[in-house]
Amino acid sequence: MFESLSDKLDSAFKNLKGQARITELNIASTIKDIRRALVDADVNYKIAKDFTDSIKEKATGEKVINSISPGQLMVKIVKDELAELMGGSETDLDLAGNPAIILIAGLQGSGKTTFSAKLANYLKTKKGKSPLLVAADIYRPAAIEQLKILGEQISVEVYSEPENKDAIAIVQNAIKEAKSKNKNAVIIDTAGRLAIDEVMMTEVSNIKNAVSPKEILFVVDSMTGQDAVNTAAAFNQRLDYSGVVLTKLDGDTRGGAAISIKSTVNKPIKFVSSGEKMDTLDVFYPERMAQRILGMGDIISLVEKAQEQFDEAQAARLEKKIRKNQFDFEDFKTQLQQIKKMGNLKDLMGMIPGVGKQIKDIDVNDDSFKGIEAMINSMTLEERRNPDLINPSRKQRIAKGSGKDIAEVNQFLKQFDQMKNMMKMMNKMPMGRLAGLGKK
Repeated sequence: MFESLSDKLDSAFKNLKGQARITELNIASTIKDIRRALVDADVNYKIAKDFTDSIKEKATGEKVINSISPGQLMVKIVKDELAELMGGSETDLDLAGNPAIILIAGLQGSGKTTFSAKLANYLKTKKGKSPLLVAADIYRPAAIEQLKILGEQISVEVYSEPENKDAIAIVQNAIKEAKSKNKNAVIIDTAGRLAIDEVMMTEVSNIKNAVSPKEILFVVDSMTGQDAVNTAAAFNQRLDYSGVVLTKLDGDTRGGAAISIKSTVNKPIKFVSSGEKMDTLDVFYPERMAQRILGMGDIISLVEKAQEQFDEAQAARLEKKIRKNQFDFEDFKTQLQQIKKMGNLKDLMGMIPGVGKQIKDIDVNDDSFKGIEAMINSMTLEERRNPDLINPSRKQRIAKGSGKDIAEVNQFLKQFDQMKNMMKMMNKMPMGRLAGLGKK
């Protein structure tokens, strides 16, 4: 998402090489480059100027200690200011009430319906809630059908009244239904339009007044840049919503909405969403996003994603096998499957500090593991559990069964042996040490 902005900021910091102190004179061109980079990323000029003025004020006169460079010090200052501009810290959902009522608003095409389902999945899997989805879009029949399909995917009930054209009545009936079925969260997917109009604004405002939701989330397509920020301001005037959701962060967007929307409407970004899969919804952490923009990685989010797939009993068994040098292809396949569940492979690699810039021009396919899995699947159970059994004739059979040539099989087996040897050398390190990084 932020590749272009990251590159331009990186270039700006390089202008400070060799300086012993950050002064108004030697940071002038750096400040100008940072401002230009933000404006190019579709950040409002006034916001970009106020931002760089604040950086200039904080940086001027800062003495550079021997252990770091002026560029590194400026990165630290920019990172802190960028995080503050985007909200400072994460903001939790208010789930008070029984049921907790969450109203979803936004333009048509912003990803409202998909987000509603993702949020239901999040509340169900991460917060232990029993949600009910409400199809309150009375204008677009496909919206009801779409929500039902998504609801089936995540095993969450969807309430709808396709023949009823009174959105307020539908929502009120849905809340009664939720109470009767002991649902403790109600997510209302409202109608959208291609542009802001009075009918839509009045309707969603009337729904708000009728049911008094604890949360009103405005969903905005981050690919629309500064237009998204302007739309957010218009909605906020009518709804006074509690938070913003940025969708389509995996698209070809310059990032201006993510950076400037909090400053414009003074409402926190609560979630960011990318892709169509129901588990691609993340709480918005301003500091982590600032780190990603500046190419510093996001190791905490990576560890948290790993912990979601972490099976403590399985890890204990795996640790025991590694200590005995018994790690086999069955174990390796299990680990690959857990990595795949964590999300997009390139995004995951980009969370590792220093790796993002190295792979930005490389096409990292999510199917990268398919060839390896095909080779493992072509082995017998006995071969998977005892790799030493694999002789030349068995290699030929594995190659044929996986659609690979013998050289690829040999290379994979060699890499597996190297990995086992590395694990053998590291087997005195506690397996859970890394997992502890993500705990608060």
